[in-house]
Formats: sequence, C-alpha cells, structure tokens
Amino acid sequence: MTMQKSGRITVRGIVQGVGFRPFVYAQALRLGIAGTVKNLGSEVEIVARGEPERFDEFLSAVSRGPPLSRIDSVECTGTNAPIADGFVILKSGSGSFSGMIPPDIAICDECISDIFQSGGRYHNYWATSCVNCGPRYSIIKEIPYDRERTSMAEFPMCPACGVEYHDPHSRRHHAQTIACASCGPELTLSDTLGHKVACSDPVKEAAGLLDAGFILAIRGIGGFHLACVEESAGTLKHRLGRIEQPFAVMVRPDYLDRLAIVSPENRALMENPVHPIAVLEKRDPDAHAGISNLHTIGCMLPYTGLHHLLFSQLKHPLLIMTSANMPGYPMITEIDTAMAKLCRDADFFLTHNRQIVNRCDDSVVRDGYIIRLSRGIAPKRTAIDLGKYCILGVGPELNANATIYKGGFAVTSPHVGNVRNPATLEYLEETVKNLQRILGAKFDVIAHDLHPQFLSTRFAREIASEHGLELVPVQHHRAHIAATTTEPCIGIAIDGVGYGDDGTVWGSEIFAGQVPDLVRVAHLEPVPMPGGDLATKFPERMLYGILPDKRIEALLASRGWSGIELGVLEKQVASGFNVTQTTSTGRVLDAAAALLGICREKTYDGEPAMKLESAAAGGRAEAWDLLFATQDGCEMLSSRALVETALARMDASRGDQRAIRDIAASFQYNLARGIAGMAVRAAEREGMKRVALSGGVAYNHAIRTTIEKEIAAANLACIINRDYPLGDGCVSYGQVVYAGCRISGR
Repeated sequence: MTMQKSGRITVRGIVQGVGFRPFVYAQALRLGIAGTVKNLGSEVEIVARGEPERFDEFLSAVSRGPPLSRIDSVECTGTNAPIADGFVILKSGSGSFSGMIPPDIAICDECISDIFQSGGRYHNYWATSCVNCGPRYSIIKEIPYDRERTSMAEFPMCPACGVEYHDPHSRRHHAQTIACASCGPELTLSDTLGHKVACSDPVKEAAGLLDAGFILAIRGIGGFHLACVEESAGTLKHRLGRIEQPFAVMVRPDYLDRLAIVSPENRALMENPVHPIAVLEKRDPDAHAGISNLHTIGCMLPYTGLHHLLFSQLKHPLLIMTSANMPGYPMITEIDTAMAKLCRDADFFLTHNRQIVNRCDDSVVRDGYIIRLSRGIAPKRTAIDLGKYCILGVGPELNANATIYKGGFAVTSPHVGNVRNPATLEYLEETVKNLQRILGAKFDVIAHDLHPQFLSTRFAREIASEHGLELVPVQHHRAHIAATTTEPCIGIAIDGVGYGDDGTVWGSEIFAGQVPDLVRVAHLEPVPMPGGDLATKFPERMLYGILPDKRIEALLASRGWSGIELGVLEKQVASGFNVTQTTSTGRVLDAAAALLGICREKTYDGEPAMKLESAAAGGRAEAWDLLFATQDGCEMLSSRALVETALARMDASRGDQRAIRDIAASFQYNLARGIAGMAVRAAEREGMKRVALSGGVAYNHAIRTTIEKEIAAANLACIINRDYPLGDGCVSYGQVVYAGCRISGR
C-alpha cells in the first residue's frame, strides 16, 4: 500500500477574484491529489492528500499561486478528516478578513481573441472576461468573492456558460464574471431624452456617431467617460467649460508611436494588466494642440472588450476619453445621474445594465511614477508592520483617498477627489465604509491632516467622537515623507500647499530624522500670498507678493491691470491684510509662469506650473547665482532672488520667445538646484546617507532629475516612491505610517 501524505492548507493574501480555486483544482488533477478547496472569508482552505512527493509538489504550486494572486502566508497542518477520492471545489464559507479583492483588470489577449472569433460564443460580446481579466473591485459587494456577492448576481449563467464555469480545463472555470450575449449584461444606445436608438448593433452605431463628430457618454467599468474624436475636442471643451485643460486619449495600439514618444518602460506599463493613462511626450510638441496645449499628452490603450469593439469599427485612430465628472468630484456611475448631469455635454449615451458597486477612475502614471492611484492599481495592499492597532488615514483635501491598516497590511482606496466638495466628502465616507466592510476592520486610531478646517479632518473627528477613538494629526509634508520611507533620512517635500506647524502655508520643506521624529531644517523663503486662495487662482498676484516693486506694477499695468486694482494689491501686501505667508514650491512656479506671460489665470489644478514646464521643455538652462539665508535655525532659499534674476533676463530678452524658453528652463533648474543643495548640506550636518523626495512638483521631469543628480553627486542615495503617488495620493498612506510609528514608539 502506497504511503499517503495529507494536510489542511490555509492560504492568506490576495486569493479572491484571481482564479485561485480553479488553479488549485487544476494542480490537484495534474498531480493526482484528492481533497477539497473552498473560500473562507478572504482566505482559501485546502484539505488534501496524495503521494508524499506529489503532495509536496502540490504544496509548492499552491504557495506560488496563479499570476494575479499575492501570497502572504501558507500554513500546512496535519488533519484526521476523511478525504474522499477526487478533488472538489466546495461552496464558500465564512472566515477571517485577512486578504483583499484585487483591482479591476484589463481584458486579456485570449478574451480579445474570443471577441473577434467569428462564430464563437463570445463573438462581438462587449463584457467578455475570464479568471485572468475583467472587473473585480468595481463589482464586489461582499467577500468571499463569489458571483452571488457581486453585481453579476443579476445575470444567471446560461447552460453554455455553466458548462465552461464548471469545466476544469477552461480558463473560465469558476470565473465569477463569465457571461455571454445570451445571459450577460447588455448595451443600450440612447439619446439625451433617454429614447433608445433603433439599431441592431449599438457598438457599430456608436462608432459611426463618434466618427461623425458626436460626443458620447460611455458607461465603463468604474464610471462614465465622455468620448469624441479629435475634431470634436473644441466642442467638448466649450461644453465642459475646460478650454485650457488637456484631455486624455485612448489610442489604437498601431497609432501610439505616431502620436507620442514611448519608452520601453512606458510601453510595458501601458500594456500590463493595469492599462493606465501614461503621460507621454508628444512626437511633435505643437501637434494635437486641441487635445493638449502642453508638450505632453495622456495616452491609454483600450482595456475592455467594449473599447476593442469600438476601435474595430472606428475610422479614427484615437478617442478623447475623459472622466465625465467635474474635476475633483466623484465618478458618475448611475445611468439616471449621468442622463441628468450630462445631457448638455453628450449627444448620445452608450450604457450597460451591470451595476457599478465601487466607482473607480483611470489610473495615471508618468515616467513610471503614479499620479492617480485608481483602476488596476487600487485598492492597493502593502505589507508593513505598524503594530497591533487598526488605523484609518482619511487623507488630505485635494486628490484624497483613504488607507486602512490592519494586521500587518495597509490597504489604500482608489482616488476619491477633492473633499472640499460635499459630494466628494460623501464619497470618501462611502469608500471608508466599503473598505472597512471588506477588510473586517475595527478602528482604534484615526489619522488626519493637521489642517483644522479640512472636511476630512472634521470627518476624522466625527468618527473618533462617535466611537471614542484616538486622533492623530499628521502634518501634510511629514505624511509625504512617511509614505516614502521609515528609514532615517533627509526628506524633501515639494508641492502646492500644506498646513504648517506654525499655522502658515508650507510647500517646500526639508526634514531630518526618522518617522515620526522629522525636524524641519530647511525650506523656501516665506513669501506673501495676497488674497490667500486668490493668489492661487491668479498667479500674477503671487508674482507681486514675491516681488512687490514698481517694475512688476508696470508689467501688470501693461497687461491691463487698472490703477485701482494695483493700488489695492499694493496696500494689501504692505499692510498684510488678507495675506498668507507661504513656502510653497508650486506658488513660486506659478509666479514664474505669470512673470513670463505663460499663465495669468489658473483654470485647472497645476496649470501654471505645467505650462511653465512645457515652455521650459524647449529651453536651455543656465546656472544662476543662488541666495541663501537662515531663519529660526532653518536654511532658506530666496524665492525673491530667483524671480529677480528671471525678471532681469526677461528685460534683457525683449520678448524673444527662445529666450523665454531658456528663462523657464533656468528657473526650474535653479529652483531644483537650490532645494537639492539645502538637502545635501542638511545630510552632511546630520550624518545622513539617504534623501527622500516626494510631492507633486516632483512629477516635473526637469526638477526631479536635477534634484536626483545633485544628490547623487554628493554620494547620497535618493529614495523616490514608485508604489504610491508623489502627489497627495500618498498622504493617507503616509498618515497611517506616521500614526503607527508614533503609537508603537510610546
């Protein structure tokens, strides 16, 4: 009689929604293993027996898991349970909540082939998917991940889908999203009054309308997009009131290289299961100006069956594909809401009848760094030991999301938006509740931004008050550094605004120490923001705040400022009335853009600095003299001196556009050089070997790479986070890390 080896195997990690049970089943059949597999909460339990060598091989295979899984631990214990011959996938049971549902995944190549296989079951079916692709987070209601706990429960499988679902040799074996034209979600094309457009093929009809110049609202995986061809870009911009803001485009793969310069790294990102929007340099910087008047353009490849079907019918090689929500507001997911809010923006609606349970915007990357953490990347799960307490981080005010820490893992939600807006605050609250339910989290600590007036801070206080929980305020820029590293370091945080320890607006901060003990050691010179937020909207106010003299007054007068307006501005700065002090890097870049006439009014987030970067892209940078000073023990770089030099160069140039590009490039270069210099000197004083860099300004290629080069030249290591956004999308995670380190260090 052959000796048998048996055991109870518990697998923890991301093992839901990744085809784990079918994978285990296939391995068991291959190796002659008898037993069962079932979901228990967010874990998988396997009871198995087989010949010793085969059992060990089976255990090794299970420990690796299928491609989309992430294994945290595999525990194998002995069992006396009777194990029948054969191998069976059992019905899911209740259990622990240690894992996580993976993000939504782009359609795989095999499913794309199925869609275009004439006569096949999935021919021309828009919602085709298998265990290796398709929606996950956007459809999940509860775990364990089974069809009845998703929005696919409304679509019972037809007999043919049932056969594939139960076939161990099919890649749709236990694929919870399996569906075909006979039993799955359906597409509808309608006009703005909700009347259905009579047609046999909604996709073909929609493609014809797009080619004809109409604008369509398209319901996707995680929300609505507004789509049109390039020739309709101006119409869409006017309808949305976003005349200057660049659009992202979805591009036919064979056209991508004609549109933009695509590095191997960016191509790999665009083609992986995430399929994000990648911000790329245009092939011709002046081309496609109606889509983007910058030197860059955001591009993504088709990532759903619907997209591939649309492009198979389109005559045009690209579609503008922009989120249908207002900037900073939540994605629109419901058809009725879309019809009500988009009836003046869109001409037609292409929708489906599958519920979007959890909304999710497109992820955005640049140079391999995440700008928006969303579809395909989030929910994001990171292994980190922050102790025994369950911590919620509610994030900042702009580009917010939420993070929950529990039992050795931090899970960050997809991008939420601007929580100045009550609707977005509601979405943040909804997101926290959804993540909390899926993770089975019971909070002990709530971490929030130091700013007392943020709505996210108020939300944190309400939760803490209701449940008697501890609150941990975290200064915005320290959260940036905490998200980057917990090792001793010099930390550079360069961004727009963040509430400082002294109640002023910080934004170019250099710290020394180790989380949570980060001491501010250097920063940009504090300068006035006349009118507070008005100086953010009108960069010329910021320019005068930095350099309040007759030369700037004359410049502003030449641009149409009245004597009364200039008089009010002068008195405001002189008296300090309604004037905020700031060290913000973003505001200094805004002032440079205003000085050079590149951007006089901000119409979207980051516009002045982005346009300055585009102007600088064709310029030649030269080194300027930098002026440093010391205040309250902190070294400071003079912003005024930089603007003074730029003004002198501008006066000498007499409006020559080539010179303007050179000044823009030089301004960025010297600002970055000055910031890096302060960090290097701080590292020498403190005996540090690492410099961490974070903040939204670090997306600027020239500024980031200049800082990196200066740090490397000083034989220091530069740490930049590639797992979380450099901008405020990392703050909720940083808040959790900071709070965990502070509590565990008591």
